[in-house]
Amino acid sequence: MNQNQIILGIDPGTVILGYGLIKVEDKQLSLIEMGVLRLQKFPDPFVRLSKIYARMNELIVDFTPEQVAIEAPFFGKNIQSMLKLGRAQGVALAPAFNRGIPVFEYAPRKIKQSITGNGNASKEQVAKMIQNILKFTEEPQYLDATDAVAAAVCHYYQTCRPTVAAGAKSWSEFIRNNPDRVH
Repeated sequence: MNQNQIILGIDPGTVILGYGLIKVEDKQLSLIEMGVLRLQKFPDPFVRLSKIYARMNELIVDFTPEQVAIEAPFFGKNIQSMLKLGRAQGVALAPAFNRGIPVFEYAPRKIKQSITGNGNASKEQVAKMIQNILKFTEEPQYLDATDAVAAAVCHYYQTCRPTVAAGAKSWSEFIRNNPDRVH
């Protein structure tokens, strides 16, 4: 992965879709933008899909991310809900596919584990950690936005962070043995 780039994170939804863009510059992360697409006012499901496509396309055109990270749908028992969410996910990713931007999918548990160290963390805990990691103070109105940013940060962590060196038994040992690789 390029060390200087923009990553778009998406938390797909058919009522509220979260998005977030982070910038990676010399291994430092910063928040570019985050928000939600509120779709509840559109009763027609195809209008919702059209709005999702248009907003994701707009973000890609405006910010030219090099990678997209999306939260995988949670597999519930309601088949109709899963079909709707799958459509929303596909439409959200279509602008990236059209431009050849690589897409990476992460399970919700993987994202939570990556951000908080706990795969069962609450949305509020994820939001607080994202605030700490990216050093912003504003309270997000929707946790779907911080979930989307968390997907982008998780992707960065999965692809750019150093792994524990062979022979190291802990992160503290790794840090002690590799002070030049830790900032």
